Amino acid sequence: MHRPDPHSHYDAAQPKARRLRLKLGVDFADKRIAGDVVLEFGRAIAGPLDLDTKGLEIHSVQVPGHGPIPWDLGEADPILGQRLRIEVPEETTEIAISYRTGVDAMALQWLEPEQTEGKVAPYLFSQCQQIHARTMVPCQDTPVVRVAYQAEVNVPEGLTAVMSAGPAGDEALGNGRHLYRFTMPQPIPSYLLALAVGRLEARDLSPRARVWAEPETVAAAAWEFAGVEDMILKAEGLFGPYPWDRYDMLVLPPSFPYGGMENPRMTFLTPTLLAGDRSLVDVVAHELAHSWTGNLVTNASMEHFWLNEGFTVWAERRILRILHGEGAAALGWAMGQKALEDSLERFKDQPELTVLRMHLEGIDPDDAFSSIPYEKGARLVAALEQEVGEERFLRFIREYMDAFRFTSITTEQFCTFVGAKLPGALEAVNAKAYLDKPGLPDSSPKFRSVQLDAISTLASGWSSGSRPSAQQIAAWKPAELQVFLQKLPRQLSQSDCVWLDEHFQLMGRGNHEILVEWLTLAAAADYEPAFPRLREVLLRVGRMKFLRPLYGALGLHARTRALAREIFAAASPGYHGLSRRVVQSVLEAYPA
Repeated sequence: MHRPDPHSHYDAAQPKARRLRLKLGVDFADKRIAGDVVLEFGRAIAGPLDLDTKGLEIHSVQVPGHGPIPWDLGEADPILGQRLRIEVPEETTEIAISYRTGVDAMALQWLEPEQTEGKVAPYLFSQCQQIHARTMVPCQDTPVVRVAYQAEVNVPEGLTAVMSAGPAGDEALGNGRHLYRFTMPQPIPSYLLALAVGRLEARDLSPRARVWAEPETVAAAAWEFAGVEDMILKAEGLFGPYPWDRYDMLVLPPSFPYGGMENPRMTFLTPTLLAGDRSLVDVVAHELAHSWTGNLVTNASMEHFWLNEGFTVWAERRILRILHGEGAAALGWAMGQKALEDSLERFKDQPELTVLRMHLEGIDPDDAFSSIPYEKGARLVAALEQEVGEERFLRFIREYMDAFRFTSITTEQFCTFVGAKLPGALEAVNAKAYLDKPGLPDSSPKFRSVQLDAISTLASGWSSGSRPSAQQIAAWKPAELQVFLQKLPRQLSQSDCVWLDEHFQLMGRGNHEILVEWLTLAAAADYEPAFPRLREVLLRVGRMKFLRPLYGALGLHARTRALAREIFAAASPGYHGLSRRVVQSVLEAYPA
């Protein structure tokens, strides 16, 4: 037995599925999906076959046209779930499994009507990364196995289904149900399987880009993301033709736990990006860049997650540089530096989780998730670019994409490829220090600009009474204000908070990056005027990036700790399971 991924029961000696045929019946009353999946192998197979499941009820396993075959569910593991072992007879090319999802499937969040914008119909969305596809469908749930798929999704009439696939028609079934069909011709890892069902409308942004959202949100989303086609063109100029035919986006309800999820053909986005001034649309550049770095060339397991995220953060900032100039990119790197420092502090007692080439046997990849693969990984990519020169590195990136197109690779494969194409570059940047040593190497790239230096200087003088002038405040763009707030001392006085809110009008900000940075400072200062806005944000928004610092700052004072526990008790039922885990871990770290 050889298991190349510590988070999957997949055995490399066994055949890989090539394609899935899914039939999914969405039941909002029971909060379950009744599923039938056919795994196609493209050739005759036989012998034992191990699949990943977690919380699934397996009803039957058979060879289509030939009847049931033996199967067995193994012992339940809290991280991996249960191995489904199937004894496959000779000359089998397809296996059909009938099943039902569990009531607590981590991949699925079921929302009541009042948890949506419209408040008139329920909503379902999936989130399969890191290893949660197995709670939605029995499969080889590892990025090493890539599958094309087709699907039929049966939903209540009046609701719309979308997937990380191309639409292939729909029809009313005449019994209060509606059927939607989808096809994904390109092979994807299981974590990119995605489904959402709700009251949805769409607006076209270009011939190949569209945004979906609830009717109450779709106009604002279309306005906010109107420039996405220009982003696609800029990305194509760097990385080559867009490989997924369409780039559609879905703005989800606010309980979505991430800023975005790069599901091919249907990127999922948090509504906290709808700032009303397009100041946060650059997050889309990150998800778009994943179309090449992550979706086209994918990490072979979550131990090599930096190959997805480090390259994507670097790519995102290259796109920003083209769109908005060097200064905007430098601000992006500064924001990332703050996120990296926070993650390094969080894992100071687990330094093994601050390396890029991680070893995660027995560790839930959700527990290891942080900004480190993103920001430390991006700095390694930037160091390589600086070492060999921009023009040569962009040629290398094209060669890298072509060489590993639609495959999933390890850090070792990447290093071998770099060694062949850019001899000596890994050694010159001390890549081993990034890959295998904790923390950030002292030699990592530094990113500066005139405006970033000015903001840093101003923030560093805060404790000695330095304050930005009215002219400076009026001239700042949202990203500059965000960086300024990030660079302020973490412990402010009550009068500091009064000054900041009066001069920057922070409490009413629609830009959640600025709003949450401010509320984090206010919570840490025990600043009572911010409590109502804090409560409002924490009750509404389930994005983990915001929950961790806000609940963390509330832990600094006795009355804010009480406030945090009170808010979490009310908000928890509306949070995604991943978000609940994050907040519970923060609350457990509070002083007794």
